[in-house]
This record gives sequence, structure tokens and C-alpha cells, in this order.
Amino acid sequence: MSPDSLFIFCAALFGLAIGSFLNVVIHRLPKMMEAEWRAQCADLEGRTVDEKGVYNLWAPRSHCPSCSAPLRITDNIPVISYLFLRGKCAHCGAVISARYPIVEALTAFLSGIIAWRFGWGVPGVLGLVFTWMLIALTFIDADTTLLPDSITLPLLWLGLLANTWSLFVALPDAVLGAAAGYLILWSIYWLFKLTTGKEGMGYGDFKLLGALGAWMGWKMLLPIILISSIVGAVVGIALIVLAKRGREIPIPFGPYLAAAGLIAFVQGDALARFLPF
Repeated sequence: MSPDSLFIFCAALFGLAIGSFLNVVIHRLPKMMEAEWRAQCADLEGRTVDEKGVYNLWAPRSHCPSCSAPLRITDNIPVISYLFLRGKCAHCGAVISARYPIVEALTAFLSGIIAWRFGWGVPGVLGLVFTWMLIALTFIDADTTLLPDSITLPLLWLGLLANTWSLFVALPDAVLGAAAGYLILWSIYWLFKLTTGKEGMGYGDFKLLGALGAWMGWKMLLPIILISSIVGAVVGIALIVLAKRGREIPIPFGPYLAAAGLIAFVQGDALARFLPF
């Protein structure tokens, strides 16, 4: 096996384990944010909030949401445990969401793609981190319509730091990309709000596009916006027509931005051929 093939295999295998951790992040981080907001509100009102034990990304141990039985090591093997248990809890038989192995398999697949695209080295390792953060943001936004600052802001700063050494684009392009990415959606937000009196998107979307601009530069912003808007419009119409989803129910834009950003990250050279600049 060549070094590049070995790196792709190891990245995909490690991606399974990372996917298992991302499931924890996706489930727990919004709850941690909600608890923090409650604590801040209580502090402003001069109240105290009763803490119900430690709750973070590391504690308590993973457990069944139905019977609260702690998961054994053999119950936590990515994808394999789900298939072996036939999608049910080993203790109470409750159905386990298929989303867990899907996130694990998706993380492994995309990790392999990134390893193939960038190869072994600093760009490849940073590309893996970039991808894992986008996966977490995608599913958190899909569940809660939230894009946590604790992920979007580090993603932005990591992109700028990486391009300090021009790993993906030149630093001036990265800085312009971060600023323009934020300001483009910020301007659209205010134009829509002043015109309709409604909010069309959240501030997390501004930060996410700014982060994508920090990684790929200002030239990739147009393809990212076009791809995400087209896919978002198609999915939104399908949900309204086929799934009878109400027009008043918000559709998170973060997953489409993340998907378009990942496409641009992997196929940026091919997309650049169609750009007029």
C-alpha cells in the first residue's frame, strides 16, 4: 500500500471514531448552550439555577435515552455496533436513530475524500478538521436552526491562520473572503428585513460564510452562494410541496452553505474555470 493510500485508509478509519464523537457534539452542544442561556437569564434576574450534575461533551457517559443504561464499549463501535444490535438498545430494546451510523459513515467517507484530495501533510490534516467542523454545524443547524459561535468562530480563525502561510489561498484573499462572506449575507439579511419586516436568516449564517471565505478566499464565495441557494431552493420547494411543510416553518440555510463550501473546498480548481475573474 502506497503512503497516500495508507493515509486515505487511516483517515477514513479515524473518521469513523470522529463521527461517533460528532454525534455527541451534535446532541449535547445545543443543550449546553441552552443551559448557559438559562443561567445567564437567572443571573440577570438575581436567581440561581439548580445544577443537575455535570453535563458537557465528556460527562456523563453515553447512555440510552430511553432507559438511561450506560453504553458499553461494545455498544459504541461506530456503525458496527448499530448493525450488530439491529438498531436497538441492548438493554431495553428501544429503537436507536439511524442518524448515528449515518453521521459516522458520512464522516468516514468525507475524511477519505479529503485525504485523497490533499494527501498527507498539514493541508490534509487541516482539511480534515475543516470537514469535521462543517459536519457538526450541518446537523446542529438542521436540528435546532442554530450555528454555535463555539464552532463557527474557531473555524474562521483557523482558516485565517492556515492561510497566513498560504496553505489554501493567499492571506489577502483569505481576509477579503472572511470580510466579504460576512458582509454579503449581512446585507441580504437587512435588505430582506427592511423590505418584508421579517428575518430571512440568522447571524450564524453570516459567520459561517465568513469562515468559508477565510479558508478559500473571496473568489469562491460566488460559487458557494450559488450552489447553496439553488440546492436550498430545490429542497425547500420539495418540503413544501411533497412533505406539506408550512411556509412559516424556517428552513436552516447552514447545511446548504456547509455542503456548498465542502464542494468548493474539494473542487475549487474546477469551479474556478467558470469564474469571470
